[in-house]
Amino acid sequence: MLGAGLIKIRGDRCWRELTCMDYHYETQPVPNPISYFMHRSPWWFHRFETLVNHFIELLVPFFLLLGRRMCILHGLLQMLFQVLLIISGNLSFLNWLTMVPSIACFDDASLGLLFGSRLRERVARMQLPGPEGERLSLGSCVRRVLNISLGLLIIYLSIPVVLNLLNSRQVMNTSFNPLRIVNTYGAFGSITKERTEVILQGTSSLDPSDPTAVWEEFEFKCKPGDLRRRPCLISPYHYRLDWLMWFAAFQTYEQNEWIIHLAGKLLAQEEETLSLLATNPFAGRDPPRWIRGEHFKYKFSQPGGKHASDGKWWIRKRIGPYFPPVNLQGLRKFFEDRNWPYPVRD
Repeated sequence: MLGAGLIKIRGDRCWRELTCMDYHYETQPVPNPISYFMHRSPWWFHRFETLVNHFIELLVPFFLLLGRRMCILHGLLQMLFQVLLIISGNLSFLNWLTMVPSIACFDDASLGLLFGSRLRERVARMQLPGPEGERLSLGSCVRRVLNISLGLLIIYLSIPVVLNLLNSRQVMNTSFNPLRIVNTYGAFGSITKERTEVILQGTSSLDPSDPTAVWEEFEFKCKPGDLRRRPCLISPYHYRLDWLMWFAAFQTYEQNEWIIHLAGKLLAQEEETLSLLATNPFAGRDPPRWIRGEHFKYKFSQPGGKHASDGKWWIRKRIGPYFPPVNLQGLRKFFEDRNWPYPVRD
């Protein structure tokens, strides 16, 4: 958590100006229905949220060093923080996993209320010290040696991680050793201020330049597309393709060649690829002759406003083409140059 807080303070200036939450709910990878309403919170509430984020990520981690009660408070605050993140966005299993280390903040006494009296008594008996002068068993000695050895290994592997935290050029989400036991972590060091989406469209027209060509959209399972579709709620599940489409939208297709690979598989109407989508406009029909990528800017509609009353969760404006129309035959050399299997129509 400390690494996540430091990467924010050192990264996007909106974290220092307390304005990042003005954008986060709308521009995060996969918003949920709560994100829609949280985005329209008052400006002072967004400032408060940002301050709370800094408090949780930059100050609360030091509670671990301040005794039992503060350690328990640390665990409670961190878990509550993750629950709030789970409620306000689809960040897959990330927040659920982040809660797991916080369980270690609670000792037996603090967790005893969750269990029956018999189990508590049994645990208390197990924790009673043995008779004075009793020698440790061989198994206890081996376990102690292994625990100490593992602790020393973790300390040694943590040295570059700690140095990275102290470095003004902090690196995010990186491993410094092949074992990958201890790593750096950080999320949302920079916040995108506008949401852009790549919309894949197909047509059966012989000529993709024909102004009368009808282009039909492929819908993904969770990412924004259809303006009237309610944002999904999938956490802790993770739609990897939808997530990758979010990254592709603020880059170019040359930086994301896999999206052309995806277009080729959609042209071939491969069943495995189609299973990753919510809708296929060419189901039960001939496959599309051409597929193109269109680039749009998306914004949440205003609750109670004109677009919302028309059933629209989103408003969008076309930016321009993301990648030009492609057909299956024209992609043959593209696939061969990359040693990709050429898609075959089912």
